Amino acid sequence: MGVFVFLPLVLPLTAWPVARLAEQHLHPRVATRLLTAVAGVMALCSTVCLGLLMVVGTAQLPGNPLPDGWSDREVREAVPYDEIAGQAAIPVLLAVAAVCARTLWRNRRTRRAAHRALAGLPDTEVAVLDDALPYAYALSGRSRDRVVVTTALLAGLRPAERRALFAHERAHLAARHHRFLLIARLAADANPFLRPLRTAVSYTTERWADEEAARTVGDRRTVARAIGRAALISRPAPGPALAGFALPGPVPRRVAALLGPAPATRTWPSLFTAVGVAAWTAAAGTAMSAMSSANSALTLALLLHAATPL
Repeated sequence: MGVFVFLPLVLPLTAWPVARLAEQHLHPRVATRLLTAVAGVMALCSTVCLGLLMVVGTAQLPGNPLPDGWSDREVREAVPYDEIAGQAAIPVLLAVAAVCARTLWRNRRTRRAAHRALAGLPDTEVAVLDDALPYAYALSGRSRDRVVVTTALLAGLRPAERRALFAHERAHLAARHHRFLLIARLAADANPFLRPLRTAVSYTTERWADEEAARTVGDRRTVARAIGRAALISRPAPGPALAGFALPGPVPRRVAALLGPAPATRTWPSLFTAVGVAAWTAAAGTAMSAMSSANSALTLALLLHAATPL
């Protein structure tokens, strides 16, 4: 196992270039799926790495409930610097667990509050809130997915722009974008090196919905105008778990993309392009991280099994 057990902790650095290039050059649908998969796998691998370090590095601490055989020399030599790294992995793992639990709790709380806000309204696909604050978001549910929009935002949009708004939010629901966003957020919580991927996924999901809205409406400029107008008058959705229509940060880039030609729909970039090199590098880094974690976990499991008394 050796030093390779540490690879999953640093290999997420290889995903940084692909985060930028993918959101610029890949179709938003492909970029979202690629970046989310890379983030999820690398976060899982880095967490497994911390677990391996903790098991071997703390097996001989007084009062540890682990079997005494797990602190044998053969086991402890499987991970370098086991005492320091193992003991340091304990608070890191606790912090990762706490941050991820907080993210899940906030996600659940936000969605429950959003559903409670719709109590008393007709059970229709589009829910219109009588609110002076202009905003809109997509809200998934067990029985029905709903598009939530306020009267203030509807009043500020023209009829064609309203159609673009509804098409955009329906695209969020149809593609289950809230799942991609949650995975990317949890991955960034597990490994801070993955935060650029979280930001990129937030952008590519919006671009994905923009392109679907443009295809539905049939006019890219109408969608661009709707996004620009909504950004001038709207407020963010009431929680990061909800995909809003006009987020302040990426709006100029989204409008510029819609004013240009539609992105190519190929599923994977050519290796002989800059984005292709970045994508293949990220894929290789992810594969190496997964294989390193699997190899380390299997090696340690065999050693622990041999060292465990019957």
